[in-house]
Amino acid sequence: MIFLSDLYIANSSEPWNLPDAASLPAIDPNLRTKPAGEQPFLPYSRDDRLARPWAVPGTPGLAHRIGGLEKQDGTGAISYDGENHQRMTDLRAAKVAGVDVPDLEVFGDEDADLLVIGWGSSFGAIRAGVRRAREGGKRVATAHFHHLNPLPANTGEVLRAYERVLLPEMNGGQLAKVLRAEFLVDVESYSKVKGQPLFAAELEQEILQRV
Repeated sequence: MIFLSDLYIANSSEPWNLPDAASLPAIDPNLRTKPAGEQPFLPYSRDDRLARPWAVPGTPGLAHRIGGLEKQDGTGAISYDGENHQRMTDLRAAKVAGVDVPDLEVFGDEDADLLVIGWGSSFGAIRAGVRRAREGGKRVATAHFHHLNPLPANTGEVLRAYERVLLPEMNGGQLAKVLRAEFLVDVESYSKVKGQPLFAAELEQEILQRV
């Protein structure tokens, strides 16, 4: 599992309630323990989710091939074949794209003139800025990304439902560029790289300038 964060979240601290470990769902890797009949073990075979089989290192008959070189689909042997490299690259991309993530949820006015989206630690500042604008009579909605790769399946539908979309980020506008390229939507970027978090007051002003 890989968790991607931003600098403000990574360097912040706050009380955190630890869950009871016994209440967490069990993780069963479904390890292979023996070869499948007369067939040789194929460490690079894949199931319906494109996941490869796992076996405890050293299990007789279930030897893996590891290393940084490209592997042959199925056998895991080292491969320099261009067609195989294309297939393995496509399989890895499809495996990530097939991860099931929740839909993007929208909060605020259904007929909003502006949708403000965000990700990471901008959540509180965006919500507060949107709330202030709505209290002032402006029609604004907001949505927050909790998953970036893959993006929620309804991302394009949500972005295209609004005349204007604003994305505040504490970087050079990387996600805005991705969304514009992926969905051909004119996502407006508000970028801040000052070593400080986004503030509700500044986001309120950015919203008011657009509505």
